[in-house]
Amino acid sequence: MAAALSCQFHCAIHRPPRNARIRPSFSCSVQPPQSNIKVVINGAAKEIGKAAVIAVTKARGLEVAGAVDSYFVGEDIGKVCDMEEPLEIPIMNDLTMVLGSISQSKETGVVVDFTEPSAVYDNVKQATAFGLKSVVYVPRIKPDTVTALSAFCEKASMGCLVAPTLSIGSILLQQAAISASFHYNNVEIVESRAHAKDLPSPDALQIAKNLSDLGQIYNREDLSTDVLARGQVLGEDGVRVHSMVLPGLPSSETVYFSGPGEVYTVKHDITGVQCLMPGLILAIRKVVRLKHLVYGLEKFL
Repeated sequence: MAAALSCQFHCAIHRPPRNARIRPSFSCSVQPPQSNIKVVINGAAKEIGKAAVIAVTKARGLEVAGAVDSYFVGEDIGKVCDMEEPLEIPIMNDLTMVLGSISQSKETGVVVDFTEPSAVYDNVKQATAFGLKSVVYVPRIKPDTVTALSAFCEKASMGCLVAPTLSIGSILLQQAAISASFHYNNVEIVESRAHAKDLPSPDALQIAKNLSDLGQIYNREDLSTDVLARGQVLGEDGVRVHSMVLPGLPSSETVYFSGPGEVYTVKHDITGVQCLMPGLILAIRKVVRLKHLVYGLEKFL
């Protein structure tokens, strides 16, 4: 790949005092270009990992510097992502080796973690040891892991962003649901998925948690019931979730609120993993300035 060269010119006109008979002088200085943020994708062979490689490659000021996965080891990540040209970056199954090669360049680096909940803590520790920040998008990560990571990052003065979701639309839905909860006493969550896996979904659980944290009780007239068709109650405040599974359905979250004479509905559909990429690019650009752990991409919106 051809390297792109750029520079910035800063010009100044130096004017003498009014009474002096000296011609104004004009000077220019050339500032060296700012280097790109080096990004390592851990879990690069997954669908979301491949989308991330393409998104980072297209993003201004970012570049893919490493790809880690246990699949397609040795193959060029560009070819695995069906890109027009290879990136000349082989997929490796050793995170430490990739981090070592990047840390030698002493440039700003970020590790994006799409792995598994059990691997997150060690992955962040490794990235920190080599001076790289971390963006973690791993559904079902345990609260104890987040707490331990927060203490570790605070002690190491190293930035880390743990994002329950990278979808900006999902975050906006959650914020809208929080606002609506102050005005309605009845609420239910209906979600749809193409496959029956991990239900209720992390998105539904997060919405229910957000509503529960407000200290209100919902659905008082139907708070406790043994009728299975009424859905699952999440927590002790009456918020219910109904999960619908049919092949071909998009990943969808709908929150219904009702009051006297009206129903208020907030809905968000995900039709492709590409919807997570704007949030990911934002997360990478923000985490390089952090010196502690931040939980939730919404902190930067």
